Amino acid sequence: MKQKITLKARAIRYLSIREYSVRELARKLSPYASNEDDLDALMEWLQARGFLSESRFVDAYVRRQSVRYGNARILRDLQNHGVSDSVLHDTESEMLDNEFERAWHVWRKKFGHKPSDIREQARQIRFLQQRGFSGEIIRQVMKSDALPD
Repeated sequence: MKQKITLKARAIRYLSIREYSVRELARKLSPYASNEDDLDALMEWLQARGFLSESRFVDAYVRRQSVRYGNARILRDLQNHGVSDSVLHDTESEMLDNEFERAWHVWRKKFGHKPSDIREQARQIRFLQQRGFSGEIIRQVMKSDALPD
């Protein structure tokens, strides 16, 4: 006989695997909740007990995504996850310090050489833009003396 898992047990199981934002966990649990009030009460309980933390989610998400994406993309994704504006502002301030290094490593992993012509340069710039790096950072990467010939 299959045992029915409670909503709280399901939430703790999800959180034991990785960090979730409040919005993301609520969306994931909503098919199993009997009503919206139960889900809201559970979210409050999880936050009060420290099982669910916005700052831990943001730290884990930034750490996971910063090796591949720029600040604009990460901040947009965090906003879509329902992270508060004050936390977004603090996170943006922290990420500004190393955006050039991250962009340079992403560029080096993908291309590893200076563009040979204007078309190749445009391709490399578009790639970095799609990854969410700012125009200023892209200009710095493209003009960097650290780029191999």
